Amino acid sequence: MRAPRRKRERPVPEAPERSLDPRGDDLVVPGRGDSLVDAGIYVDGERVHTATDLADTYRLLRETPDGMAWIGLYRPSEAQLVSLAGEFGLHELAVEDAIVAHQRPKLERYGETLFVVLRAARYADDREEVDFGEVHVFVGRDFVVTLRHSESPDLAEVRARVEKAPDLLRRGPEAVLYAIMDAVVDGYAPVVAGLQNDIDEIETQVFGGDPAVSRRIYELSRETVEFQRATRPFPAILSGLSAGFDKYGIDEELRSYLRDVHDHATTVVERVGDLRQNLTDILSVNATLVNQAQNEEMKHLTEASYAQSEEVKKISAWAAILFAPTLIGTIYGMNFDHMPELHWAFGYPFAVALMALVCAVLHAVFKRRDWL
Repeated sequence: MRAPRRKRERPVPEAPERSLDPRGDDLVVPGRGDSLVDAGIYVDGERVHTATDLADTYRLLRETPDGMAWIGLYRPSEAQLVSLAGEFGLHELAVEDAIVAHQRPKLERYGETLFVVLRAARYADDREEVDFGEVHVFVGRDFVVTLRHSESPDLAEVRARVEKAPDLLRRGPEAVLYAIMDAVVDGYAPVVAGLQNDIDEIETQVFGGDPAVSRRIYELSRETVEFQRATRPFPAILSGLSAGFDKYGIDEELRSYLRDVHDHATTVVERVGDLRQNLTDILSVNATLVNQAQNEEMKHLTEASYAQSEEVKKISAWAAILFAPTLIGTIYGMNFDHMPELHWAFGYPFAVALMALVCAVLHAVFKRRDWL
């Protein structure tokens, strides 16, 4: 039987330069359960103790030979993380990442402790949007600490499912990590399906000529890129775990479970890549259709402008033709006593003939230039 557990010796990490924790240390006293969602002590796959706060968890774990602690926290304060670091010997760099949050998905090993950052995703049907969450997991020889900075993933469901499978839970902290990663990967499937459905709707909008589709394509592309950032590192994280199977004595059954998660994660990454490529193709098709519509509109405008120009030319030509006799009539209509041809017997026929001649000449000129 293993000797009672002793507190690990490691320098207590300093607070990070920048913290995104919205709750101050004055609101959370170290060891209190304000952020503690659940804390259990497990022996041979069964829960034997339930702690009320961090201090109680430390005490129970020390008093339980061969025990494993699973501590779940939601948006813990810096003081609580510093307390955990002092108790479990967590590396100060990992603690700083956990305090600051908003980390990229990754796997880091500090001695016998694993630090894993995962990005969960959930598809909101009512808003047709993807909500992203973040969970940090510290895995040691006899403990698992989960830190959530968002509502998803729901680790209470993971804990309940694992507690119903003692054969899995007795395999140790790595089994808990597997269950969490499996839940995160399983949560990606509805997101992929939701995004695919959105893309199908967008294709209908594109070929239906909906003018609002460009904005929707942009918004969906942004969500897909964010989803790709969350999922793409997952296979590398699992490969990093696989590299330590032999060194840290992971049993073959658990290795099989982790390889299954790796396969699912790889499939999700490939599907997300296909979705992004589909959106790129749809964006190109939409741009082509928009250009075609603009070209058709320009063609119609050009044809209308040409027809209008032809009508203006006809009107201008007839206006010029009608202006000539008006000009002649206006000249001979002036009331001066001394004007040439005013009292001439052929003055009227001459004026009429002159009007007809000028009109005929102008008509011939405009006809020749296709104005009439």
